[in-house]
Amino acid sequence: QKASMADLPRYPHDAIATDMREKIVLLSGPRQCGKTTLSRMIEPDHQYLNYDSAEHRLLLQQKAWDRGKPLVVFDELHKMPDWKAWLKGIYDVEGLPPALLVTGSARLAAFKKVGDSLAGRHFHHRLHPLDLKEAVAHAGLEPAEALEQLLRVGGFPEPFLRGSERWYGRWRRSHVDIILREDLLDLSAVRDIVSIETLIELLRHRVGSPLSVDSLARDLQKNRNTVQYWLELLENLYVVFRVAPWHRNVARSLLKTPKYYFYDCAMPAGDEGARFENLVACALLKEAERVQDEGGDVALQYVRDRDGREVDFLIVKDGQPWQLVEVKWGEADPSPHLRRFFADEPLRRVQVVGTLTEARSFPDGLRVEPAAEFLTGLDFSASD
Repeated sequence: QKASMADLPRYPHDAIATDMREKIVLLSGPRQCGKTTLSRMIEPDHQYLNYDSAEHRLLLQQKAWDRGKPLVVFDELHKMPDWKAWLKGIYDVEGLPPALLVTGSARLAAFKKVGDSLAGRHFHHRLHPLDLKEAVAHAGLEPAEALEQLLRVGGFPEPFLRGSERWYGRWRRSHVDIILREDLLDLSAVRDIVSIETLIELLRHRVGSPLSVDSLARDLQKNRNTVQYWLELLENLYVVFRVAPWHRNVARSLLKTPKYYFYDCAMPAGDEGARFENLVACALLKEAERVQDEGGDVALQYVRDRDGREVDFLIVKDGQPWQLVEVKWGEADPSPHLRRFFADEPLRRVQVVGTLTEARSFPDGLRVEPAAEFLTGLDFSASD
């Protein structure tokens, strides 16, 4: 018996339930990844107000919600002018309860210049689509079945739980269309939607490759700064995320060539290898941001040298390299680059293989792991 969306106890549930007793909680994540469903599960007796609804907007303007409820959910509140100053005023004057949970389908940090600061008044959590760990734990699927389904229809709850490629194709077109024709306009005055659609299509074919903005600009026949701005918009709308190359000088790593992946892990064009690398990237980012949201210092990067030798991902903890992760669909022989980088440092070194059934380990500690074993066991909060 497969779960429905309303049955899935999503991973930040307990942390949010604890945090909302003390501070305002901001919950952000991609459109349709389950934020509203999670909000309703945390406290069934709540009031839900969506800024996109004219009726709800009036209640928000009048501050006329039911203060007898233990929880009030403000959805898409970042679209309100000066929303942070408005929210700060409520918190400073009235305090808690009711608990205040603010959700949004754009990076709330993108609106940090609007209104007053919420510093010291909020905790932030990010909700991601389903990954293998969540699908196996909560959706009643075996790891092999869940992995195959994620590669076919992605991890957004609605298409994942339906499991139909045909339905997913229709959902994906509608999903991207809404983001570009509605959400984008709340962030920017951009009107060249067709070029941004073309940019997304170009990105689908370049997942996992260091990306030259100049090359994209030539393909799109646009100014480099314009394309860079569009990429930032797609990040802020949770369409893609950027993985920067590692450099001990943080400023230099920001300038070097990043890689881009989709939050929808079934988006990449091409073979299952590209989709599998995107799926692993999503799982690594999700775990890194879970630790960040709970107060830890973890980042997702990759390593590449001047000769083009590369390892797909590097987990950085407390500013130091902690784990190298190479991703292969069917190649079980360890990549030599796993041992080449940080050769004198005691890093974890893992090659994740999509088609492997039995793990392999080597005297120097390097491991080659099946996807199911690696992805269901992800935990960056470990102390070693």
